This record gives sequence, structure tokens and C-alpha cells, in this order.
Amino acid sequence: MVTGGGSLSVAAGGEQIRGLKQALEAQVPAVAVSLDGLTFTYIAPIAVPQPAGSYVSVATPEGPRLGQVREAVIEHAEGPEVGAAFGEFDNVRMRVRFDRLTGSGAMLEASPPFHDAPFTPAAADAVTAWQDANRGRGAMLALGEAALAPGVRAELDAAGFGRHTFLCGQSGSGKSYAMGLVLEQLLLETDIPIVVLDPNSDATRLRELTDGADAALAERWRDIAPRIAVRGAGREGDERLRLRFFDLEPGLQQAVVGLNPLRDREEFDALRRLIEADRAGGSVAELMALVHEAGDPELAALELRIRNLGVLDWPVWSRDSNDPGLLGELDRDDWRCLVVDLGSIALPAERAMVAAAVLSKLWARRTQRRPVLLVVDEAHNVCPPDPADELTAYATEHAVRVAGEGRKFGIYLLVASQRPLKVHENVLSQCDNLFLMRMNSAGDLARLGELFSFVPPGLLARATSFGLGESLVAGRVASHPMFARTGRRIASEGGSDVPADWARR
Repeated sequence: MVTGGGSLSVAAGGEQIRGLKQALEAQVPAVAVSLDGLTFTYIAPIAVPQPAGSYVSVATPEGPRLGQVREAVIEHAEGPEVGAAFGEFDNVRMRVRFDRLTGSGAMLEASPPFHDAPFTPAAADAVTAWQDANRGRGAMLALGEAALAPGVRAELDAAGFGRHTFLCGQSGSGKSYAMGLVLEQLLLETDIPIVVLDPNSDATRLRELTDGADAALAERWRDIAPRIAVRGAGREGDERLRLRFFDLEPGLQQAVVGLNPLRDREEFDALRRLIEADRAGGSVAELMALVHEAGDPELAALELRIRNLGVLDWPVWSRDSNDPGLLGELDRDDWRCLVVDLGSIALPAERAMVAAAVLSKLWARRTQRRPVLLVVDEAHNVCPPDPADELTAYATEHAVRVAGEGRKFGIYLLVASQRPLKVHENVLSQCDNLFLMRMNSAGDLARLGELFSFVPPGLLARATSFGLGESLVAGRVASHPMFARTGRRIASEGGSDVPADWARR
């Protein structure tokens, strides 16, 4: 404690201390240490920020090697004891605290162990050269630009989509736009068929070119667009979303009419007899005619149940008993992308039924081993942790089964949602790829850290500060965990935000 009769010049003393602090901070070296040549720790001056995710060139004993910072924190260090003048007090002894950066990272290039190795920010051409030398075994998909290395391409390895993928980001983060870009690249650069469960009609304009699209890519897209099929409840002709009740799996048929084999024994038996009588398939109208004409009290009870549930009024039922509709199309190979426009369906129960029908159909044909990428957007509506009704429970059961066993049969998932906590754990836990966009929820980020332990926590934490279109990509689709900025799309967006004209004066 300073005591005495003289007056203290706080401003002058404070300026002196700040100068000492800055001098100490300027002397902090940028050096790294590695015991194994795989990971490193470092200290660096705070005046030269190295945020988590940035790239550095480390001067190892065998020459410069590329590394990536995975964690960066500001450390308050104790400096030497110094004397400072405060007013009439010429030599007040105190310790000056100063700041420096500390953290850890991973070596992207093979390196021997090193100690006190100087490092500097990596040049863009060094990062590009490393990427070119470490390309994946599949086609490379153009995602955009590396967010922390301007001028460096952000690319995805198409072969990585042979594992399940989770894409998440809160509303307004650019999730739907990024999803569309990934689909475009997969259609341009690979041959895998894609089925999209599209609850917000975001992919319904996938066939249409956006204004200003790259001319060369636009020409290629014109060849692909005719093989993009969109099926919706409000569409006409072949584009109308159609299903036949008798084509549904027995378990889904029971869920549609809300029957339990033990609780509803008589009606369940009536449904079984009805199905056995018309295995060749038929429309819902023909089904009800059979029920009404039979004169059977159990069938009459079944008819009353169906009418009370309003199932007959669902627009998705096929009007033609000879038209297999959507489930028949899934067996064909004359399309590259089949968009199931769930957003065109008004009733939640009807949407759940269609999603469940697609999932069960793809699972039923698994032994054919026909590769397909199944995109489930807003997956919290299809496979939540606690399904609220029988149809959603049926869809969830099949989503969990596909997540757990589908990959060996060639069924790959791309699951998207705003809230990881609202998607069934047994679906997310099977995902080997993560696309993370802006996420402010601490609970959701903690959950992602548990499920995707291969993603460095220091990189996950940055998701709260992402701008529009920025993302963290990690897993089999990327050569390393990287921050990316979404590039331009080729096709038009189907869904969009409501204009905020109301906010103008």
C-alpha cells in the first residue's frame, strides 16, 4: 500500500504503468512447443491475434510446417516487479500484469517434435498448396471460401457423404441456403440419387437457375434440371404428391387409422381382413366402398373411425388405383433428385405419414443396395426425442433404424435442424459429419460437443459469433475442421424470409 503526505498523480502513474504493460506485451515471442509433432501449444503476443481456426506456419527443425490453431485464450501474466513514480513518491514497487495469447493447435503437415519454434500466420498460397496435396478420394465440392484464410477455397470431399451428416444452425444463420448449395454440388459432381423431405418448400425451385449464375455451371445445370422431380400436394398431373393406402407398410397403415392390435382388437382384425382382400392395391375411395358394402359391424366401426379421423380428406391419396405414385417413383431410376414437398401439406399428421412412408420404403428396399442420399430437413419434426403421436413415432423408428444400419446398405442421411436437442439422439449419434452455423444456445452447443467429440471445443465455441453464411465443417467431408463462408448458388431458393418492410419509416 502506498502511504505518505504527498499528492498522487494518478493519470501520470497510470500512463507509466500502461507503457510498461505494452512494452512487456511487445516482447512476448510467438513460439510453439510439440512433444509428438501432431499437436502443439503456444504463446504469442496479443497484438498479433491468432483466433481458433486460423492457420500458422511453424518453423520446425525440418523446415516450415502448416498448423491450425484449435484453441486461443487471453492469459493474464505476472510481469517483473518495477518502480513507478506517483506524485511525490518516486519509487513505488509493484508488479505489472500484462496479456498474452496462449492456446493449442494441430499440425496439418507431418512434423518432428519441436521446442520454442517460431511461427507466423500462414500465407494463403501455403494453405492452398496443402489442400491440393491432401484432396479426398471423392469429387471435390465447392462450398465457398475459407473464413479465416481469404482467397483459399473451402471444399468438401464428396466421398464423405458416404457417412451420415448433421447440418444445424438457428433461424437466420443461412442454413437453408447452405443446404441448397450442398445439394447443387452433389448433383453437379456426383451420381448419387437424392431424396429430399422438404418441410419448408426450400428445394422446390431447385430446377430454376438463379440470376447471375456462372455461365459454365448454368449450362451443366440445364442438363441436370430435367431429372429433378418435385412432388407436392397442390401440384397438377404427375407432379401431384400421391400415395395409395394399400402400398403402405402394415405398421404404417395401422398408425394412419390409429389402431393398436391389443387395444382395438376387433377393428384391427377388420383392417387386416380388408387388406388381405385387396392386396393388389386400391384408392381410399375404393377402400371405403368395400367397407361400406360389406355390412360387417366390425368393418362399420372401422369406417366410422376412418371418417372421424378425417383420413379420407387427405389430399395426398391417389385418385387412381393403378397409379403407384411416390412410392413407385422411389423404385425408378429416371430421376437424380426427388423433392417431396412436405411444406405443401397442411395437416401435421399427413406430413408425418408421408415422411414415414418414404423412410419405410427406402428401408424396405435396402437389400437392393442402391445408394441414395436421404435429406431430412427440419428433422425435429420427423424424428424428435419424444414423438407425440403414432405416425411420428413410426417415422422416428425408421429414421433411427436407417441411422444405425442404413449406411451398409447405401442409405446415407443428411439431417438438418435448428435445434440439436430436439432431434432424436440415436439419429445424431450416428452422424460422422457436422455442419454448424450460427448457434447461440449454450445447451445446444454443449450437446453438440458431447455427440461430436471429434470437433475441437475451441472451434465449436465460435459458433455464437458466426455471421450469415458462416459455418464450421468437420468430419469425413473435410480434410480438417474448417471455418467456411458459403459461396454463390446456381439454383433459385424456394423459401425466403418475409420482407421487413414494416420496419421502415
